[in-house]
Amino acid sequence: MRLLSTSCGCNRGQIRGKAHKSGMMYLLFLLALALSCHGCPDKCLCFSQTVKCQNQDLDTIPQDLPANTKFLFVTGNNISHISVDSFPNRLELLTDLYLSGNEMESVDAKVFDNLPNLVRLDLSNNKFQTFSERAFPHNNTLQFLNLSRSFHNHSFIDEVLGVLQSGNLFQLTVLDLSNNDLVILPDNIFASLSNLVNLSLQNSSIISMQNGTLKGPLLRDLDLRDNSLRDLSTTTQAEFSLNPGVRIRLAGNPWRCDCFIEDTLSWLKNSTQVVDVQNLTCTEPEALRHQPLLQVEQSQLKCSGDMEGVLETSYVFLGLVLALIGVIFLLVLYLNRKGIKRWMYNIRDACRDHMEGYHYRYEINSDPRLANLSINSDV
Repeated sequence: MRLLSTSCGCNRGQIRGKAHKSGMMYLLFLLALALSCHGCPDKCLCFSQTVKCQNQDLDTIPQDLPANTKFLFVTGNNISHISVDSFPNRLELLTDLYLSGNEMESVDAKVFDNLPNLVRLDLSNNKFQTFSERAFPHNNTLQFLNLSRSFHNHSFIDEVLGVLQSGNLFQLTVLDLSNNDLVILPDNIFASLSNLVNLSLQNSSIISMQNGTLKGPLLRDLDLRDNSLRDLSTTTQAEFSLNPGVRIRLAGNPWRCDCFIEDTLSWLKNSTQVVDVQNLTCTEPEALRHQPLLQVEQSQLKCSGDMEGVLETSYVFLGLVLALIGVIFLLVLYLNRKGIKRWMYNIRDACRDHMEGYHYRYEINSDPRLANLSINSDV
């Protein structure tokens, strides 16, 4: 019986010890949760190392952010401008920053200086007009940058995308520029992004790739779908060929299947870089509409229709020029009609006198008597 009671006492002591430990763990958890929530900004939700200030009609970045913040979401607000004062306190642990959907127009210099370990930055769904080349510190660690749906006026492209040419984003590996109004990218825009691997330019209204546009990074994934490309220049094809490991997507472009696409078609048939080559189809001319590019033969690539159109235009232009010359000539004649009439009368009188002289000589020569008289008179 003693043995039994002793063993029961031991079991009870162990149970009480475990309950005490679990209670302490629970209290520590509540304390950690309270500490993490301490100092949470108004209109924000804080839990663990995440702070969410979404759709709260904020016009500035919240200032009193917890020092242990790692993930910060300030999306769907009305923050049109961010400057060096937007992050006055140094946030050593912050790695992910989401600022999408804020109608943001400008980013000033040194904005991200107090975010030394920033890795992922989402600035999509904004309306940028200016973006300082000094927005990021020289020793930044940014790897993922999302600028999708942020440029709606291509006249600001050179100024805004200058940050990509600044040379500060040397660790950037993923860049999203999709769904923008880019039209034509500046030369050597990606030259300083030596570690860039994934580049999305989908649905960005791009009409051509300039010489040297893709010079620099050894891309592994390039998305050019749903743009306005009609063909690819030989220089662009050469740049692609220098990077055989890149995977390119080109579907959704309005390819014009005439004699100007001959080099592009030849490259597509011999290259393995375009992963969606089976989905590329002709948009023009009408006879080849929806026909897969890989099924188009060289004999079908004609430009005769275009030449006929050029000739017709030339003929119309020539006819208009000749008509204009004719109108001017008639106008000159009309304005000088009196002088021209006198000139014509003078010519008529001169011709009449001349003809009368010829007629008189003819009469003399035809009459022998007058002819002899004429000879004697000469003697």
